[in-house]
Amino acid sequence: MQVTNQLYPTEPAQLAEMMKPGPAGPIFMINLLKFRDRAAYEDGRACDLSGREAYMIYGRAVTALLPKFGGRALFAGDVTHLTLGLVEELWDEVAVASYPDRAALVAMSMSDEWREIAVHRTAGLAGQLNIETVASAGTAGWRSDG
Repeated sequence: MQVTNQLYPTEPAQLAEMMKPGPAGPIFMINLLKFRDRAAYEDGRACDLSGREAYMIYGRAVTALLPKFGGRALFAGDVTHLTLGLVEELWDEVAVASYPDRAALVAMSMSDEWREIAVHRTAGLAGQLNIETVASAGTAGWRSDG
């Protein structure tokens, strides 16, 4: 299995799939994040932020934006250890957000508000994986929050 971190979808098939309605019900987006050592803004602005610090500006802003599209931030945590499997390099953080459906995710990521804050995401990230998931019938009872 080859893994490639990216900032934006570049494969035509991925873009086409994102524009489809997607699965019924809520989706949960798993974000595997790899930060740059130093933030690098596309407009060339001088900056003393680490990649993580720049991304955290985005993270706070997107957490506030998510409810406008029916979404919410569920979890964010630092990656500390790979317990099973092998990868060349670990991601730095895992974040999970929920959306009522794929269309809500697409609408948010195409909004002017998101584009305005995404400059910090791009400055802070070396790349990431976004994995769309849905709750399966067999795991619905695993939730501990009722």
